Amino acid sequence: MDERYDSYCAADRTFYDSLGNATDGLTFVSGRPAPAGWSAEPTGDWMIYAPEGGTLPQQGWKIHVSAGVGNAERVLDAVWDYCVPRGLAFKFLRSPRIVLLRNSKYASRAASGKFVTVYPRDEAELELACKELDELLAGETGPYILSDLRYGAGPVYVRYGGFAARYCLSADGQTVPAIADDTGTLVPDRRDPVFHVPAWVTLPDFLAPHLAARNATSTTDLPYRIEKVIHFSNGGGLYVGRDTRTDTPVVLKEARPFAGLDSDGVDAVARLEREADILRRLADLPQVPRVHDEFTLGEHRFLALEFIEGRALNKVLVDRYPLIDADTGETERAAYARWAQDVYAQVEATVSAIHERGIVYGDLHLFNIMVRPDDRVALVDFEVSAPEAEGHRPGLRNQGFAAPRGVTGTAVDRYALACLRLALFLPLTQLVRLSPAKAAHLADIITENFPVPRSFLEPAVQEITNAATPERNGAGSSGRKAAGSGPVTGDAPDGGPLPDLAADPWPAVRDQLARAILASATPGRDDRLYPGDIEQFRSGGLNLAHGAAGVLHALAATGAQVPADHQEWLVRRAKNPPSGTRLGFYDGLHGVAYALERLGRRADALDVLDICLRQPMDGLDHSLRSGLAGIALNLADLAGRTGESSLLDAALKAADRVVDQLADDPGPDLSGGPHPYAGLLRGRSGPALLLVRLYELTGDPTLLAHAGTALRQDLRRCVVRPNGALEVNEGWRTMPYLGQGGVGIGLVVDQYLAHRADEGFARASAAAYRAARSPMYVQTGLFAGRAGIVAYLAATARTPEQRRDLQAQVGRLVWHAMPYADGVAFPGEQLLRLSMDLGTGTAGVLFALGAARHDQPPTLPFLAPLAGASRLPRFPGAIHHTDTPEGGE
Repeated sequence: MDERYDSYCAADRTFYDSLGNATDGLTFVSGRPAPAGWSAEPTGDWMIYAPEGGTLPQQGWKIHVSAGVGNAERVLDAVWDYCVPRGLAFKFLRSPRIVLLRNSKYASRAASGKFVTVYPRDEAELELACKELDELLAGETGPYILSDLRYGAGPVYVRYGGFAARYCLSADGQTVPAIADDTGTLVPDRRDPVFHVPAWVTLPDFLAPHLAARNATSTTDLPYRIEKVIHFSNGGGLYVGRDTRTDTPVVLKEARPFAGLDSDGVDAVARLEREADILRRLADLPQVPRVHDEFTLGEHRFLALEFIEGRALNKVLVDRYPLIDADTGETERAAYARWAQDVYAQVEATVSAIHERGIVYGDLHLFNIMVRPDDRVALVDFEVSAPEAEGHRPGLRNQGFAAPRGVTGTAVDRYALACLRLALFLPLTQLVRLSPAKAAHLADIITENFPVPRSFLEPAVQEITNAATPERNGAGSSGRKAAGSGPVTGDAPDGGPLPDLAADPWPAVRDQLARAILASATPGRDDRLYPGDIEQFRSGGLNLAHGAAGVLHALAATGAQVPADHQEWLVRRAKNPPSGTRLGFYDGLHGVAYALERLGRRADALDVLDICLRQPMDGLDHSLRSGLAGIALNLADLAGRTGESSLLDAALKAADRVVDQLADDPGPDLSGGPHPYAGLLRGRSGPALLLVRLYELTGDPTLLAHAGTALRQDLRRCVVRPNGALEVNEGWRTMPYLGQGGVGIGLVVDQYLAHRADEGFARASAAAYRAARSPMYVQTGLFAGRAGIVAYLAATARTPEQRRDLQAQVGRLVWHAMPYADGVAFPGEQLLRLSMDLGTGTAGVLFALGAARHDQPPTLPFLAPLAGASRLPRFPGAIHHTDTPEGGE
C-alpha cells in the first residue's frame, strides 16, 4: 500500500481529505487573537503569524521546534512569547490532531517532528534565537527532525530552505517547492529525511559543533552488519542484518523515540519494548520469530529477531493468483484454491495458538504473513499485540483487515481472519470498511470464479457483517468514538442493489453515477469541488485529472447533468489561480481550458488559455500529463476549433522542443538514477501521440518518424509477461494500465499503425491487447485500473470476440461499485476511500462506460484526429528536425 494515503483518511470516513480538516474542532489558538500589529493566516495544516508590513528573505536558515501531542501547547506558548516581542514571524501546526498525524507511523519522515517554524531575518538573529530557544525549551521533548540539524540536545533544529512559496519542476517532472541557487536558478528545495546543506550555502560557524555531534553516532561499533533495507517508516527502519559474532542472519527493527505514533499516541519505542515482551511469551510457537537481542544506538532502540526465510503473502499472491491471466483454466484455479485454503488453515491455527497463550495478535494481514519456501507460514510484526486481559484495541491497522471500532480482544483477530478468507481469493477487502455489505458481494464473485464452497466463505461474511453493527450505530462497545478516529463527514456507503453496468439501460446507469458525483460536491470549499485523489491537495482542485474540470468534462461527455453553479465554481477559480497552479494538460490550466471549451464556454476557455500563454514553458518535461506534449496537443486542438493560426504556431514550437527531448533518452537501465517513466501520461507515448496528430495536420513524414522513435523508447522499458501481456517494467513491478502501463502505449501504437505498417509495433499492439483481458485489476480508476482497460477496449474493439472482452470488463466494474447517496460510486487509489475524480474515481468510470455504451461515445483526449484539421493549412517540414533521433527510422 502507498502509505501516504493512510494519513488522508483521518478527516472523513468516506473521502480522502487533508489533515487541515482533521482538527476535531480543537485548535491551539482557540480564544487567543493575533497580537496587535500582527496578521494571522491559516494555510493547510499550519497557522502563520507575522508582523504586518514586515519583510523576510525568500530563503535562508529556518528554525524548527519539535514537540509531541502532550507538550505541544506548552512549547507553543513558550515560542509565541519569545517570537512576538522580537517581531519574529512563525507558524505552527493548527491542532493536537494534526500533531499526532504528522508524527504517526506512516507520516512523512522528513516532516515529522516539525511543530513550530521560526523565520530569522539573518544569520545573527538565527544564532541568537537558537541559543535562547534552546535554553527556554530545555527539558522539552519531541521527535528527532531527520531533515534538520539538531541544536544541542533539546527540541530546536535548523535547516536551510525556502521562506516564500516558489516552485519548480523536479527531475521526475513533479512541481515541488523551490529555492534559488547561486546563479538565481530555481532548484528543488530538498526535504529529504537527511540533513542537507545546498552546495552554494556555507554552514554558519556556530553550527559546526552540532554537526560534529550529529556525525558522531555510527553503526561501526555494533556487532551487527546491515545487509539490506526492508523498508522505512516514521517509526524507524526494518533491516536484514547479520550478527558478526556468530554469522547469524537477523532482522533488525529500529524504533525512534516520540515518533511513529499510533492512534493512542504510543510511540515506536514503547511498541518495540512491548513486542519483545510478547514474543518471549510466544517463544514456543515455531510460527513466531524468536528474540535474538535488544540494544540502543544513540537514542534509537533496536530489536534483533530471528530471520524467517520466505516471502510476504501479498508478494506470493502476485505470482500465484490465477485471475491475472484471462486464459487460466479450471485446473489452475482449483489448484490455487487448495493452496489458498491450506494457507488459511495454517494461519487460523497459529492465531488460535496465540489466543490460547492469552495474547491478541492485532495486526493480521497479507503483509505480515510470511510463506516459507515449503509453503509453511509464519507471522511477523507483533508491535500492536497485547494480552487479551487488557481488552485493548490496536492503535495501528491495515485498513483492509482492521475491525470496526468497538471490536476488541480476540474478536479483532477473528475479524482479520474473516477478511483473510476473502482476500486470498479476491484481495479487495478494503472495500468492506467502506461498505460492510460488500462482503457478501465479494463472496458471490469468488464462488463465480473459484471452486470454493460457499460454506467456506459464509463465516467470513457473517463475521464482517456482524462486526460492523456497532460502527454503523455510531458508537463502539464503550459508546464513544474510537481514539484517533477524527471527525467524520459525508454519507457512508451502505448496502443496496447495484446496477448491471453492462446490461441495464445506459441512461439509468449514467444517472446513478452522476447522482453520486453531484451529491458529493462541496461548492462552499475553495480547495476542491469534488472529492478525489490525494493529489488534488498537491496539484489543486481545478485540473482535469483530479479536479473539477475532469469531473465536469466526464458529466458533459456522457450526456449527464452539468450544474451551472459548478461550472461557475471552476471558472472563477481558474481565472484567478492560486500561486503554484500548474500549466499542464492533466494537472494544470491547459486541461481546464480544454474542459471549458467542451462545456461550450469558449470565451472562458480562451481566458484561461491566455493565462497559460503568459507563463514561460522553460523546464517543462515532454509528458502528456504535465509537460509539453499535452500543452502542444491542447494548443493545436484549440487552433483547429477557433481557426487561430497563432495557437498552431505555439503548438509547433512546443513540439519542436519535445523532439529535442526525445533525442536525450536515458535508456532503459533501471539501476542508475530515477526510473525513466514509460506510458501514456509520463512516458514517451504522450509525445508520440502529439507527433502522430501533427503529422495528420501537416503531412510532414519526419513527424511520424519521430513518433516511431518515441514509441520504441517506451517499448524498451516494457516486458512481455509469460501470458503474452505487454506491461511497463518499473523495476519492482510491472504495469498494464492506461496511464502508466502497457495498454496506454498500445493505444498510441495503434494510432501510428493507422498510418504506417510496422511488424514490431503490430506485435506490441497484440501484446497490449493481452494486457487488457485479465479478469482481475485491483483498482478501478481510469489511469490505473479497470476503467482505463474499458476505455482502451472501447477504442480498439472491432471483432465479435473483442466486443465480448469489452462487455466482460464493463460487467466486472461492479466488483468495486458502492451505493452512495441514491447513486453508485467507486473507490479511488488504494481503495481506502471513495473518489469522484476523472483519473482515479467515479468520473473516470463514468467516462469509460460512456465510451463503451453511450450512443455518442466520448474518446480520450486527442485519441481522435484534432478538431478542425481540415480548416488548418498544411505545413510540410513544420518541425525543423530533418533527422530522427538515434534509434529512429
